Amino acid sequence: MSEASLLEQHGESVAMARAVRAKAWAPYSKFLVGAVLETSDGRRFSGCNVENASYPAGLCAERGALAAAVAAGARDFRRVVIVTDADVPTPPCGMCRQALVEFAPALEVISVAINDRSASWSLADLLPSPFTPASLANA
Repeated sequence: MSEASLLEQHGESVAMARAVRAKAWAPYSKFLVGAVLETSDGRRFSGCNVENASYPAGLCAERGALAAAVAAGARDFRRVVIVTDADVPTPPCGMCRQALVEFAPALEVISVAINDRSASWSLADLLPSPFTPASLANA
């Protein structure tokens, strides 16, 4: 799918992700990120990155959106839309990939850079050998 059609097709989620990106707390990295997680029934949940002086205590936008969705009872996700300050589309970090695969191994990931460049991936392509609940079968 072309960059223009990604933006057109997912415009509402991109707009939501841009709006929540503006609310991010990133005084250390200055890298603002907004994410919108879409459910299979069309609901949308947003999150932004929240940094902390104790760096490991920070929260990525994607996991913030996931936490909001789960708190609202959502469990079935089809897509995450991410907007960042980068010049190139940025996929989720490894920790976010692992958190998302718990609920949606076939998730579509769309990333939009500050200059409107966009890209899409499947979560399966970004995390080809995930640790899932099935990995615990022999525990």
